[in-house]
Amino acid sequence: MEQRLHRIEVMTRGRGLVAITDQVCDWSSAQGIATGLLTIWCRHTSASLLVQESASPDVQADLEAFLRHLVPDGGNGRYRHEDEGPDDMPAHIRAALTQTQLSIPLAEGRPVLGTWQGIYLYEHRTSPHRHELVLHLLGEGAA
Repeated sequence: MEQRLHRIEVMTRGRGLVAITDQVCDWSSAQGIATGLLTIWCRHTSASLLVQESASPDVQADLEAFLRHLVPDGGNGRYRHEDEGPDDMPAHIRAALTQTQLSIPLAEGRPVLGTWQGIYLYEHRTSPHRHELVLHLLGEGAA
């Protein structure tokens, strides 16, 4: 059994999904591990990770519209925690409702994703941020 650990930085433009599939797949395939489990961990409380539809941008727009309706931005005393602005507490709630860690099987050196699936960092704040993701790969090399 072999292990690999790697960190990647993702810059966002503000609220929305940022595709990280290529970065994750490129790193995974270069590790010499054929079969295993890839864990991706987001080290932040105002962003999350998703495996989601990668073909239609309408999916991303609909996800954002749904979350905007479900978790509106603050202001006017809506939330007690607004230390960093009206999008602060909503970002924490959105991250709590989604995921900060993904586990994806690895086969033939690549994450096993469906035809239309992509891996995304979901920025929940309205302004740009830099986020660090930790990738951990555990598995066996080719025989």
